[in-house]
Amino acid sequence: MSRVWFNLALETAASFWRVIRRDGVTLGFTAHDRDLWFDGVLHRAAPGMIPSAIRRSADFEPDSAEVQGALSHDSISATDLATGRFDGARVLIGLVDWESLERHVIYRGTIGTVTEEAGSFTAALESRKLELQRDPVPRTSPSCRAAFCGPGCTLSAARFSHEGGLAAFDPAVNSVSLTIGAAPTDFIGGTLRWLDGPYAGQTMGVVALSGTALVLDSPLDQAPPLGARAHLREGCDRTLATCANRFSNVINFQGEPHLPGNDLVTRYPSPAT
Repeated sequence: MSRVWFNLALETAASFWRVIRRDGVTLGFTAHDRDLWFDGVLHRAAPGMIPSAIRRSADFEPDSAEVQGALSHDSISATDLATGRFDGARVLIGLVDWESLERHVIYRGTIGTVTEEAGSFTAALESRKLELQRDPVPRTSPSCRAAFCGPGCTLSAARFSHEGGLAAFDPAVNSVSLTIGAAPTDFIGGTLRWLDGPYAGQTMGVVALSGTALVLDSPLDQAPPLGARAHLREGCDRTLATCANRFSNVINFQGEPHLPGNDLVTRYPSPAT
């Protein structure tokens, strides 16, 4: 039988919240005055962080919530917030009995907008109900709608993944050169995930080439050390020609390249000359 919370004059209950970042790092916090260990995660006492009132509704409108706190805890820094390490992180908020460690999750969502000002931060949370507002019906497109090496594409991610070390960094164009055994042109539109250095765990997109160096979509404010390892995934321009000629995967092409476009209605016959 589930517990009824706050039905006694004295309750041994405290709020807790857990943050699961996209790079795999999991952080736990509690409003209790000492650290609590449960679900395999150490929830550190963080009285400077408070979850706001959580509004839950029975309809399809997204539930609203946010987390506010001071940038005083070692687990959260202004640099990590600014570089986007917490963007899109999953969040669980609930109640825990600090004696029996019985707990109940009352909110699940993801971190949306994060603002930082005067040594404090506010993180707006997006509930799982927000997914109900997404249109599941695919729209026709001349390019492939599938994620490269993802569902629908069916190509093996391991086949197009490489690991290399940083050989050079050019801050003027935000480009990096790595020791990899593949043509640099294959990585345009791909991703680079750092394994070492100040950006370890962060994933960046490869948007262009500068000579043979890879230009990244996220600024490298801190110079990564030479030799820092990175995991790279090749890219795809999502065209039918590339799918057929480079990957021999046209049978799984998720697009309609031969459908006429919107300009069809503006076409008219012209007299022969």
